[in-house]
Amino acid sequence: MPLLYTIGRLTVAPTLRLAFRPTVEGLEHVPETGGAIFAGNHLSVADELFLGTVVPRHLAFWAKSEYFKGTGVKGAISKFVLTGLGAIPVERAGGRAALSAFDAAIPALKGGDLVVVYPEGTRSPDGKLYRGRTGAARLAISAGVPIIPVGMIGTDRAQPIGARVPRPGAAKITVRFGKPLDFSGRPDDRTSLRQMTDELMSEIQKLTGQEYVPRYAPPRAHPDPTREA
Repeated sequence: MPLLYTIGRLTVAPTLRLAFRPTVEGLEHVPETGGAIFAGNHLSVADELFLGTVVPRHLAFWAKSEYFKGTGVKGAISKFVLTGLGAIPVERAGGRAALSAFDAAIPALKGGDLVVVYPEGTRSPDGKLYRGRTGAARLAISAGVPIIPVGMIGTDRAQPIGARVPRPGAAKITVRFGKPLDFSGRPDDRTSLRQMTDELMSEIQKLTGQEYVPRYAPPRAHPDPTREA
């Protein structure tokens, strides 16, 4: 586990657990070793924070590549922090540049790390669960690892869009993990990837109870190209 991530596990995580007392269900589905993809609904920027708080292993999150390339003191600090957390850089330009993040995730997964992906591609604008994009399924097949469905509940009320930090007492936080989905041996053609993604979104919906919308969520002004893959 990267050094700064370990420090966060010893400092930030206990603070969040004390302040919010999140309920965790299905933690037995999180493997003790080996690579896996966490694929969940996306309600708030706090989703990653609480997911990292309750999972006892290192999670590799995506981060804009600009944060790794800054200049001056601020740029050096940003690069140091993200590298220390084990983040995966992603180009926001899209296309082949954005897919480089998947290229970086595959060896991390094969090396036994855990990677987080949000199939909806962006935060839900209204609390509903939208159609998933096929990147998680494609990544699972390429790396030969299972996908663990994740359901986040309450994070949109704890830290709604526009709020800078989560607010204790604003909502009850629940994190639910579903049984791992093993797509090994499945073809990676477009039709098969769509079927696997629909299966994944169905499992996420069971965990969250959200209303499902069979269309893609409206994009934000500056979407994350990795999450939309």
